[in-house]
Amino acid sequence: MKWLQTVRNFMPQHKYAINAKLLGDDAELAWSNLGYWQADTQSYPQACQALADQLALAVRLQPEDVLLDIGCGQGASLQHWRQRYQIQQLSAVEMQPACVEKIQKNLNSNAEIHCGSFLNLKQIFPQKRFDAVLCIDAAYHSNLNSFLLSTQSVLNSNGRLGFHTLMLSDHVLNLNALQQLKLRAVLKAADVNLHDLMTEAALRQRLMQFEFKNIQILDFSAQVLAGFAHYAETELKNSIGVKRLDQLKIDMTAKLCRMLFEAGLVRYVQIAVQKD
Repeated sequence: MKWLQTVRNFMPQHKYAINAKLLGDDAELAWSNLGYWQADTQSYPQACQALADQLALAVRLQPEDVLLDIGCGQGASLQHWRQRYQIQQLSAVEMQPACVEKIQKNLNSNAEIHCGSFLNLKQIFPQKRFDAVLCIDAAYHSNLNSFLLSTQSVLNSNGRLGFHTLMLSDHVLNLNALQQLKLRAVLKAADVNLHDLMTEAALRQRLMQFEFKNIQILDFSAQVLAGFAHYAETELKNSIGVKRLDQLKIDMTAKLCRMLFEAGLVRYVQIAVQKD
């Protein structure tokens, strides 16, 4: 059965698993998001940290906040909240068992880490409530209604929610059936359902229906989609040799980011709201 183990070594452990070392992060608690890229960005970890900081800024994260990080990946964000924002009351949810095990082993804190889906927060935290819930670069893999219902259930009154998602341009409304089919197929490759995405007007209306206020929507398409694509096309192009499946996954993600950005039909946005 050695051949089977060899094949498994070339397979990503989970559909959302990313080989952070190939992207440029060798840390035990590595980053695994698309990053927020600017002209002076020097590295992949710096870009990922910048995306996290944008979210923290949007929800006005404070040291006294009781914070929940959902879809925390390999745990770099948890370390970041501790070190940069002095968060003392920290909980996290991640659906990849290997990531949860690594975090529990390497995160030197008393953070409460759970393995599960962030669509089941009420079941995970039946009593606990949070001042802030953050989801870095992951919410677009789920249905927005389910995501909002789950996160709203664990927020304190006036609690803040920050997340990244994909938003439809108004131009999508003019696509014919074949063009919509092509867009649906492209998004499906990234485990995103076109039917779950909305235009800005519809998105704002949905957020208000869930009784959120102080709605802020920022378009990060250039910094995230185009930024990650450029990084992969330039800095990673010569560093990736044999096309293992996890390397191909990074390559295809970059191509998808480039395609979405240039088509302009789907925008990458950051959303910050407050529970009313």
